[in-house]
Amino acid sequence: MNWYEKLNQYFPVEEMKSKQHMEILLKEKSDIYYKDEGKYHVMMYAEFPTFLFIDYVYVSQESRGQGIGHQLIEKLKKKNKPIILEVEPYDYQDSDSTKRLHFYKREGFKHAVSIGYTRKSLATNKHNTLEILYWSPTAQNEEEIYEQMKKLYEDIHTYKDKELYGKSYQPVEEVLSYDDNREANNIFDMLENKSKENN
Repeated sequence: MNWYEKLNQYFPVEEMKSKQHMEILLKEKSDIYYKDEGKYHVMMYAEFPTFLFIDYVYVSQESRGQGIGHQLIEKLKKKNKPIILEVEPYDYQDSDSTKRLHFYKREGFKHAVSIGYTRKSLATNKHNTLEILYWSPTAQNEEEIYEQMKKLYEDIHTYKDKELYGKSYQPVEEVLSYDDNREANNIFDMLENKSKENN
C-alpha cells in the first residue's frame, strides 16, 4: 500500500485531498509542504515562517502504542513554532475519536473554541465541520491562530482547486469565522467529563 492509499483508507472522503493535489503541493510548494513517511506512518505537513500545519497524520493500527505519534509531534515541536491541526468534532461513541483527542491532550494541544470552520466538500457536496487544535511554545492567542488558518486555507487547501477538481472551494471568509463568544463546547472538557462518567 502506498502512502496515499494509507491516508485514503484512514481519513473520511470529505477530508481527503486528491493524490494529484498532494503531489502538486509536494512539487510546487516543496519549500513549505512536506511528507514524512516511514514503515508505520505517514505525515503530511506545511511549515510556514511563523507556524506549522499538520495536514494528515496516520499511524498504522499494528504499531499504535509504540510512541510513533509522540515522536512525530516532538519532531515538529523542536521547530519552536505553533502547530495547528484540524479534527472532527468529538464523538464519544467512536473509540478512534476518543483515542485521538486523548493523544493530542497529552501532547499539550488546546482547542481553539473561538474559531468556527465549516466547508463544503467538493467530493460529497456536503458541509463538513471541523474543530481547530493548536500547540504553542509561546502564549499565542486564538486570534493569531485564526489568521494563520486563513493563510493555510488559501495556500494549501485551495491551491489550484479549480484546475484539479473542476470547481473551486468556498472563499475563506465563508469557511472560517472568529468569535470570542462562539457557542461551542471545548472538546477536551467533553472528553474529561465523559471519562469521569465512565469511571
